[in-house]
Amino acid sequence: MKVLIIGSGGREHSLAWKVALSPLLTKLHALPGNPGTAALGENLPLKVDDHGAVVRVSEQRQIDLVIVGPEAPLAAGLADDLRAAGFKVFGPGKAAARIEASKTFSKQFMGRHAIPTARFGAFSDYSAALEHLRRVDYPVVIKASGLAAGKGVLIPEDKPRAEEALRQVMLAGEFGAAGDEVVIEERLEGPELTLLAFSDGMTVRAMVPSQDHKRALDGDLGLNTGGMGAYSPVPVCPPDVAAELVRVALQPAVDGLRAEGSPFVGVLYGGFMLTDDGPKVIEFNCRFGDPETQVVLPLLDSDFLEIALACVEGRLDQVAVRWRNAAAACIVLASGGYPGPYASGFPISGLDAENENSVVFHAGTRVVGGQVVTAGGRVLGITGLGADIRAALAAAYARIESIRFEGMHYRRDIGWRALGEHP
Repeated sequence: MKVLIIGSGGREHSLAWKVALSPLLTKLHALPGNPGTAALGENLPLKVDDHGAVVRVSEQRQIDLVIVGPEAPLAAGLADDLRAAGFKVFGPGKAAARIEASKTFSKQFMGRHAIPTARFGAFSDYSAALEHLRRVDYPVVIKASGLAAGKGVLIPEDKPRAEEALRQVMLAGEFGAAGDEVVIEERLEGPELTLLAFSDGMTVRAMVPSQDHKRALDGDLGLNTGGMGAYSPVPVCPPDVAAELVRVALQPAVDGLRAEGSPFVGVLYGGFMLTDDGPKVIEFNCRFGDPETQVVLPLLDSDFLEIALACVEGRLDQVAVRWRNAAAACIVLASGGYPGPYASGFPISGLDAENENSVVFHAGTRVVGGQVVTAGGRVLGITGLGADIRAALAAAYARIESIRFEGMHYRRDIGWRALGEHP
């Protein structure tokens, strides 16, 4: 099979890395890709938002399967345009992608299909939102309804800070157009985790659970980021809990989208809080998480390409999805200043050959004059593998010791919840 992966981040490098292991693969392309994907196949330096160009290059390269990594092209309908041109696409269409692209749609959808989630209100008028905020008697989370690269969530500590957060999102444009509409949501308490699932529009096959770390600094301090690290499996989500999450949320979501005429084909991301009142959905995403993909895919013992093809062809129930009895941990190496302003273009040293216990995934890099340099906020994801989470973390942190670039920073407490070592 000739495969095209859409995207350029750490998620897409890890997808390419997994696809490259498949005996079904004959040629791998990435659009636009990064230096990591270039080592596994051919990068196509085109713009993802030029759907016509993506279709034409797919025709020219006789692509058999397109895997769309990021949420933005899915929300923009790239999968629909490719399917209309006759291509097999692993990723939902625009209508199904609304489960992430609009938090308002997602919350209302959960209400229609009795999927447990927090109490909420959705507003496009600032005055109405402010009135609601002043009226509720519970702590809140302020969410930009649109896509905000994983950063459109503010967790104020009290009412005055909540009002300021609302002003920042709706009036000051903190998240751009994504904040034109906001969701004011009840703040839940409990362990948080991610459960990804393969879907062919009917069948749901859960992956191993994972847990990411959104805050920039050790001790879960600092600003929210796109994710500073992750690990899998998650001790608070044994198989019986994962099965419950599929039963109360993931399967009903896939069934609900199909019933509403928007079948979901690809990866459904469920973000959950295990509350005293039972599990509740924090958010749904329409694709693999980043950096969750970097810990989940290394633990997949089946052929990912075979699973993806089965999803596209509506026969996921006929394919075995097996997992390794092991653990994985990913540490994100970020640019100085991230998630705020940061400089790029710094040479990266220590990118030697991977070993059996760790993998280096490129996230925000490029090549200048033969040298790999920084080119983003999250620069690299270092994934370690081991018999348990402690061993996986040790492998990842050991690999980091040889990597250097100016301003590099990373969290040193990834996995602390699993280890029971509160920072």
